[in-house]
Amino acid sequence: MLALMAARQAGLDDPAQLRRAERTRRVLSLELNKDRDVERIHGSGINTLDIEPVEGRYMLSGGSDGVIVLYDLENLSRKPSYTCKALFSIGRSHPDVHKFSVETVQWYPHDTGMFTSSSFDKTLKIWDTNTLQPADIFHFEETVYSHHMSPVATKHCLIAVGTKSPKVQLCDLKSGSSSHILQGHRQEVLAVSWSPRHEYILATGSADGRVKLWDVRRASGCLSTLDQHNGEKSKASSESASTAHNGRVNGLCYTNDGLHLLTIGTDDRMRLWNSSTGENTLVNYGKVCNGSRKGLKFAISFGCNPEFAFVPHGSIIAVYTIFTGELITMLRGHYSTVNCCVFQPHFQELYSGSKDCNILAWIPAPREAVPDDISEKSLPQQHVNPAYEDAWSSSDNEG
Repeated sequence: MLALMAARQAGLDDPAQLRRAERTRRVLSLELNKDRDVERIHGSGINTLDIEPVEGRYMLSGGSDGVIVLYDLENLSRKPSYTCKALFSIGRSHPDVHKFSVETVQWYPHDTGMFTSSSFDKTLKIWDTNTLQPADIFHFEETVYSHHMSPVATKHCLIAVGTKSPKVQLCDLKSGSSSHILQGHRQEVLAVSWSPRHEYILATGSADGRVKLWDVRRASGCLSTLDQHNGEKSKASSESASTAHNGRVNGLCYTNDGLHLLTIGTDDRMRLWNSSTGENTLVNYGKVCNGSRKGLKFAISFGCNPEFAFVPHGSIIAVYTIFTGELITMLRGHYSTVNCCVFQPHFQELYSGSKDCNILAWIPAPREAVPDDISEKSLPQQHVNPAYEDAWSSSDNEG
């Protein structure tokens, strides 16, 4: 770290290199934090979490009991040990509470004045954070599994919704209508995700084993259907052609630059795709156990080198390097199946929700302090950029 700081000060390294190195170190040292608790409000399993992208301070959770809770993650007490308090909850006594399990919650990407939630009660609700009242409610004919708003859209206010119907619904916040439909899947749509790079590009995953990329401006809609075999085996069997997984696709997540898409299916496989060409990169993650019958919420790091994926794996969270497929570590702490996790990029923290009704905070381990009585010579030597090493020699050694 000192070598990186010195090289940065001398102008020998990219200024972002120090940030990447420290973020990566922090992610690699994630551990269950004994000094930070998240107040337990939910009386049943937690299905979904979301941290607002503006400050990274407020977190939403949605549970199988239909309850939604908002937490403040900041340590206002300034004490080493503290509990992240619930600022409010939309509980069973609230007149507009969801009747059944909440499957997805998401903050409005541009400010904390609004958030959204969708549920097995066949509704998508748009909430006013200040009044805790629904500003709008979209009703569907089928159970809602997932929804997503684009994090980068400036020219549209569309919310993509995946339901038990094979049709992908697009709800327009401006008009309050849900008339736009994308047709192409054969079974229910379990996961939807907008590209963080192109505001009109949408990825959807279905129980039919297919992942489709859509341009919502096009009349036909569908740009491509991802093929795990990259077209090589499609001639042998038309039925297996253009499937991303040999099971239900219930998880989608773009890398933060939008150049790659990570998918997970009930065939116990995770795959990485080039989002522009639709090519399967063939990264081997090994067996990624996934027995979920509905959407699985996993997360990707931000600003690290390499980047990491945090994937619920039974009662643990598996951490993989995205581009090599290496399993780095297993985060253990939950007593039951983990349903969701969310990454906090400002401080490289991870939060996870489980069927055990708990939300756990995974925090980077602090650096070990160096005792004063240890001399510098006894410390392990860190690598220094060769261009920064002292090339001068004293006159006493010359001749």
